[in-house]
Amino acid sequence: MKPQAVVFDLDGVITDTAHLHFQAWQRIAADIGVEIDEVFNDSLKGISRQESLRRILRHGGKAEAFGEQECEALAARKNALYVHSLRDLNVESILPGIRQLLCDLRAQQIGIGLASVSLNAPTILQALEIADFFDYCADAEQVARSKPDPAIFIAACRGLGVQPEACIGIEDAQAGIEAINACGMRSVGIGSSLTGAGLLLPTTEFLTWPCLSAFWQHDK
Repeated sequence: MKPQAVVFDLDGVITDTAHLHFQAWQRIAADIGVEIDEVFNDSLKGISRQESLRRILRHGGKAEAFGEQECEALAARKNALYVHSLRDLNVESILPGIRQLLCDLRAQQIGIGLASVSLNAPTILQALEIADFFDYCADAEQVARSKPDPAIFIAACRGLGVQPEACIGIEDAQAGIEAINACGMRSVGIGSSLTGAGLLLPTTEFLTWPCLSAFWQHDK
C-alpha cells in the first residue's frame, strides 16, 4: 500500500520565499506607520494576502483606519513588490531533497499536488523548473477561507481525483498542519516548532520517498 497522492505547501517546503514576503510586508507596514519584525512575520506563514494585511493592521492598532478599497490597494502594492523580487528565483532556489522526491513520486506513479494560498505559485514553479511535476495546483482563488481551514487541501485532493484519507500533506506552518489534519490527510511537518504533525522532520533534506513510505505503512 502507498498513498495515492502527496500534496505540498509551497513556501518553506518547496522553496523559501518567506524572506521575500517579509521584506515586502515590512515596506508596506512602514509606509502606513506600523513596525513588524521577523517574529511577527512567522505568524503570517500560510495565511492569505488579505488576512496577512488584516493582522498587520491589528498589530499596529489600525484595524479600522483603512477602507476596503484602500486595503485592496495596499495588498496589491505588496504583491507587486513580492513579484518583482521573484525575478531572482531559479533552479538553485529549490530546497534540499525536493527535486529528488518529486522524481521518486513520479516514478511511483503517485499524484503530486500543491496547496498554496500564493497566487504566484505557477510563476514560482516555472522559475524553479518543476511545474511539470505537478498534476494539480490549488490556490487562494478556489477557496473562501485560509488555513487552518482545510478547504485548500480538500480542493487539491478534489483536483487530483483522490480522497484526503489516501493522501499525505506536507507543511512548514502550524496553520497548514492543522488544515491537513482537519481534512483527514496524513500530515508531515517541516521544522522543529510544529505540533500535531503525524511525522515531524527538521528540514527537507530528510523528506525522502523511503521516509514517506515508511511513515505511510506505519501510520496505516
